[in-house]
Amino acid sequence: MRSSDTPASQHTVVNGRIAGISPNHSYSAHSEAPSGISSRGLSNGTYEYSRRVFGSVLNDALTERQPQSEKKAARARPMSAKAVVVLCATSFFVGLLLSGRMTLLMPPPSGSVGAASSGHGSRLSLFSDDCEHRHKLDEGNPNDIMNEVSRTHQAIQSLDKSVSSLEMELAVERAKQNGGLGAAVPSKRGRRPPRAFVVIGINTAFSSKKRRDSLRDTWVPRGERLRRLEEEKGVVVRFVIGHSATPGGALDRAIDVEDAETRDFMRLDHVEGYHELSSKTRTYFTAAVATWDADFYVKVDDDVHVNLGMLTSRLARYRTRPRVYVGCMKSGPVLSQKGVKYHEPEYWKFGDEGNRYFRHATGQIYAISKDLASYISINQPILHRFANEDVSLGAWLIGLEVEHVDDRSLCCATPPDCEWKKQAGNVCAASFDWSCSGICKSVDRMRAIHSACGEGDGAVSNNFAAAAAA
Repeated sequence: MRSSDTPASQHTVVNGRIAGISPNHSYSAHSEAPSGISSRGLSNGTYEYSRRVFGSVLNDALTERQPQSEKKAARARPMSAKAVVVLCATSFFVGLLLSGRMTLLMPPPSGSVGAASSGHGSRLSLFSDDCEHRHKLDEGNPNDIMNEVSRTHQAIQSLDKSVSSLEMELAVERAKQNGGLGAAVPSKRGRRPPRAFVVIGINTAFSSKKRRDSLRDTWVPRGERLRRLEEEKGVVVRFVIGHSATPGGALDRAIDVEDAETRDFMRLDHVEGYHELSSKTRTYFTAAVATWDADFYVKVDDDVHVNLGMLTSRLARYRTRPRVYVGCMKSGPVLSQKGVKYHEPEYWKFGDEGNRYFRHATGQIYAISKDLASYISINQPILHRFANEDVSLGAWLIGLEVEHVDDRSLCCATPPDCEWKKQAGNVCAASFDWSCSGICKSVDRMRAIHSACGEGDGAVSNNFAAAAAA
C-alpha cells in the first residue's frame, strides 16, 4: 500500500494535533520542508510528492480533530469529592514517606555540633540509643523480645527481694538490740553469720539414732564431704534436736557423744516432745537465721529420702523472688474428735465442724526464704502455735504477702513411683509414704529407696551449676 492510500485515522494524533506540529500552521503543497528535515538521499520528484501528501493529511486531520476535542472538553465532568479526598490523602502519605527517607539519608550538618550539643547531646544520645534498641526489638526475633521481658522481670524481682531482705535484716538487728529474740541463739556479737545458699534442718529425736544412721549411709554426707558441701556449695545439713526435760541427763549425754563423732547436729534451747513440734519449728528458724545467712531454710523429717542436688536446683529457681514458701500444698480436714491422731483442740477457730484447714505445706518437708525465716525470728514470741506444726507455719504466713509454691517434686511416693520418674528423667527432690507421714519402716528401706531413686554422686555440683547458669 502506498502512503497516499493510508487513511488519516491511522496517523498519530496527540491532543488534536500531529505530534511536534502546531495546529495553527497550515501546510500546503508548496510549503517548504522543515529545517530539521533533510532532502538528501531523495530524488526531487519523490521529495515533492511526499511533501504534498503529508501536508494534505495534516490539514485534514487538524480540521477533523478540533471539533472532537471541543466536544470532549464539553463532556468532561469534575472529580467527585471522594476522589479528591483519596488523591489528597495519597499525596500526603507519599510526601511523608519521601521526606522521611530523605531525612534518614541526609547527613547531619557539620556545624550543628557545638555549644548546643553540650546541653542536649547526652539526652539526644540516650533517646537515639533507646529508639535504636526498640527498633531492633521490633524487627528482631520474637524470642529476643521475650528474653528482654524475662530479664526485666527478673531484675525487678531481684530488686524487690533485695529491698525485702534489707528490711528484714534491719528488723532483726533492732529486735536483737531490744531483746526481741525469745530464744537463745549461738550468734557472736559483732560478727556476721557465714553465708550459705540453703540450711537443711533434719528434725530428729533422742530415740531416732538408727534413722539418723540410715540417712548418713544414703543421702546425708559424712565428715569431710559434709564440710566441703557446706564450704564449696553453701549447702548446710544438720540434725536438729533440743534437750531433754532434765538437761545434762543420759539422753543429752548420748547426743553429745554422737555429735563429737559426726559433727552434724544443731542443738536448740528447746525441750523435746512430740506435742512441742510447733515450738521446735519456731525455735529452729530463729536459731538458723542467727547462725547462717542463707537464701533458704528447709525443715525435713528424719524418715524422708531427699536428693540434695534436685532440692537445691529447684530452690534456685526461686532465688530472686521475695517471701517464698515452697512445699507440697494441701488442705486437710480439721479433726475435732479427741483421741485421734492429728486432733486439733482449737478446731472451733476454723469454723463449723467438718471444715478444712487453709492451704499449707505438708510437714514432711518444706522451705521458706530468708525474709520469712527472719519474720518468724523477730515475731516468734507472739506467733500462735496450733497442735500440728505444719498448720502452725501456714498460719504464721497466711496473712503475709507470701508466694505459695506447690512443688510436687517434694512429695513423690516411694518405689515404684519415684523410680519410674527417675527413669523418665524427672528425679524427685523428696520421697515418702503418705500413709505413714514418712517412709514406712524407714530404717530398713532407706538404702533400697536411695538405690532406686537416688540421683547419684556429683548431682549436687551438676544441678547447682545448671541452676545458677539458668
